[in-house]
Amino acid sequence: MEPPKAFLLSPFSLLLIFLLSISLCGGVKASSEEVKPHEGPVVEKGERTTLHVTEYGEISAAEVKVEHGAPPYHLQFFTLDPNSLFLPVLLHADMVFYVHTGSGRLTYADEDGSDSIHLREGDLCSLREGSAFYIQSSLEPERKKLRIYAMFTNTDDSTFDPLIGAYSRIDNLVKGFDKKIMQAAFKVPEDLVEAITNKTDTPAIVHADAVSEKQNTVWELEASFLKNFLGIQSNSKRVMKYNIFDHDPDFKNRNGWTLTVTQKQLKSLKHHHIGFLMVNLIEGSILGPHWNPRATEIAVVLEGEGMIRVVCGSSNDDKTECKNMRFKVKQGDVFVVPRFHPMAQMSFKNEPLVFLGFSTAAEKNHPQFVAGPGSVLQNLDKRILAASMDVSKPTIDQLLASRDGSIIFRCTSCAEEEEKIMKEEEEKEREEEEAKEREKEKKREEEEARRREKERKREEEEARRQQEERERRREEEEARRERKREEEAESEEEAARRQKERREEEAESEEEAAKRQQEKRERRRQEEEARRERERRREEEEEREEARKERERRREEEAEREKERARRQQERRRREKEEEEAEAEREEEAARRQQEKRERERTREEEEARREEEREHERSRRQRERRREEEEGEPEEEAARRQQEEREERREEEERERGGGGRRRHRRGERGRSRGGEEAAEWEEEEARRQQEERERRRERDGDDEGRRVLKVWDV
Repeated sequence: MEPPKAFLLSPFSLLLIFLLSISLCGGVKASSEEVKPHEGPVVEKGERTTLHVTEYGEISAAEVKVEHGAPPYHLQFFTLDPNSLFLPVLLHADMVFYVHTGSGRLTYADEDGSDSIHLREGDLCSLREGSAFYIQSSLEPERKKLRIYAMFTNTDDSTFDPLIGAYSRIDNLVKGFDKKIMQAAFKVPEDLVEAITNKTDTPAIVHADAVSEKQNTVWELEASFLKNFLGIQSNSKRVMKYNIFDHDPDFKNRNGWTLTVTQKQLKSLKHHHIGFLMVNLIEGSILGPHWNPRATEIAVVLEGEGMIRVVCGSSNDDKTECKNMRFKVKQGDVFVVPRFHPMAQMSFKNEPLVFLGFSTAAEKNHPQFVAGPGSVLQNLDKRILAASMDVSKPTIDQLLASRDGSIIFRCTSCAEEEEKIMKEEEEKEREEEEAKEREKEKKREEEEARRREKERKREEEEARRQQEERERRREEEEARRERKREEEAESEEEAARRQKERREEEAESEEEAAKRQQEKRERRRQEEEARRERERRREEEEEREEARKERERRREEEAEREKERARRQQERRRREKEEEEAEAEREEEAARRQQEKRERERTREEEEARREEEREHERSRRQRERRREEEEGEPEEEAARRQQEEREERREEEERERGGGGRRRHRRGERGRSRGGEEAAEWEEEEARRQQEERERRRERDGDDEGRRVLKVWDV
């Protein structure tokens, strides 16, 4: 088990300290709502969707649709009070953001490492999807709130998914796992996991001092948090930022200025495919008519009010989908201008108009202005252009004669005129709409009058039809009653006539019935006599047939009995024959075994005698050799002893010879008995053969007798 010191310095312990310190922060619980795409060119500030709100700040969002069928673009607006902290989140899509007011510090971590950068007013910065970051606002003497406007990319490589949102809370990712999974993964005690998971959800924005209760400042905690939780070392490649106030505008005159930021100024924009622009128009100015050939412009009004004029350049005859627009914007509003749509932005004469914009292309967009020496119209043939506008060529020459290169012009009452025209158009549209409503109401009233007239006619027709139906029913009822009276009279006459006819028919039928009864009795008598005669003949025939069948049955039974007796007798003879054959086989087998036994005994005796003679012969040879050797090499003093031994040996040989003669005589007697046994066996075999032949003759004789009896039975 690891010592307590090692546990306190473990990576997860530092994360737990960080999350525990955040969970102790107070504040209002964050709320979030679904952000729905906005239809139309302008999203007013009041139409934003609030995602999170606490006493230390809020986050709102808006989604705008740029092109038909394309996914919407997602924007968020961060507002942090001084010395507030937006808690760590994990990005789901690339984010490009602009610091509008205030200052603070951004701490981030991605696959390249982790770092912190200082944020101030005018900074433009970006973070890649998969990065984790949090933001703390500074405690400035001016007590300015930190306001950040962010846009999330919507490209093939990085697409914002509304189902999961732009980012997710780090603490929710950790606490979303089961307690046992966390304990097994981080290898910490159960009570420490309980301390994390049992805490209530913290708001997204908290006061920074609440986090500093465990350590001096958040800055001292950030390095250990990013290193141990995300596994990323510090001092990596820094996130680049671009401050627009540190650089000169692209264009500036006494009427205002414009500035664009592309991948040339901020390299990270190349990956996000998002550009940035800022426009500042003084009172009573206009940004000349122009269009963006490569990008859609999504703008946020930072200051003042103004008018936007957008012209639809579509060649489609259907004007319902694409039409010219005029709309008024004010601080906090978001407006969209699709690419290839000429536009002009105007400020009112009593206040400036400042707005920033995110363009959907990070490369140089090169807006095409309608007026001025850089106008695309300068490159077209004047005669063709005159024919296109249905004017003379001198008119076109005068139109394009100006060589002023300004793109921002003085136009004191342009915005007011546009607003007046817009209101007139709105009033006209409202009047047209009211006229349409009145026309619709009139049509509805006429339709209602027609309907009521139709209903009245239908009711009259229904009343007339009902009256006709009642008249018809009355006439039908009277006709039915008249027919009924006539039918009753006819039925009475018919009843009298039928009664008379019935009496006459009854008299005739009685006579006919008596006659039929007599004929029927006579016919029954004759049929009964014929039936009795047929019955008697049938009974006689049945008796004869029964007697014949009885005789045949008896003959068949007798034949069956005879056949059964013959079968049984044949079966008995077959069994006797089989028994005799088996007995003969047993006798033959016994004789064969006796013969084999005698042969084996005779062979064994002959072999024993032969071996005995060989042994005797060998002993004699050895004795002679031994004597010869002794005679040649022994001394004389041994002569007497050898002679004595020779005499003893001769005496023993004589005794053996006498004994051998007795054994030979015994063997001759045995051979005689063996020959006698063989003759007896041959006689027994001959006797058995004669008995077998006798049995065969008896069987043949019995078989002939049985065959004659069967034939006799069949003859019977």
